[in-house]
Amino acid sequence: MTTFKRDFTFISEEEMKKNISKNIRKYRKLAGITQEQLAVDIDKSYDYVRKLEYKKGKISCKKYTLYKIAKVLHTPIDNFFE
Repeated sequence: MTTFKRDFTFISEEEMKKNISKNIRKYRKLAGITQEQLAVDIDKSYDYVRKLEYKKGKISCKKYTLYKIAKVLHTPIDNFFE
C-alpha cells in the first residue's frame, strides 16, 4: 500500500482566531457595513461585534454566527480563514 506524506502548515488555534477577527473587520469594511448594522443583522449586540473584531481572537464565535456574518457580508466563509 502506498502512503503519502502530506506537508501541511498548521497554525495555532489562537493565530486562527486572530485571522478570523482581522478578516471579519476587513470584509465588513469592504462591504460598507458598520459594526452596529452587522450586529443587528446577525442578532448580536454591538459590543459583541466590537469585541469580536478588536480583541484579536480573544472572543470567538460559533460556526453558525460565522456563517451569518459571511452571508451578511456576501463573502465566502473561507475568506475569514485567509
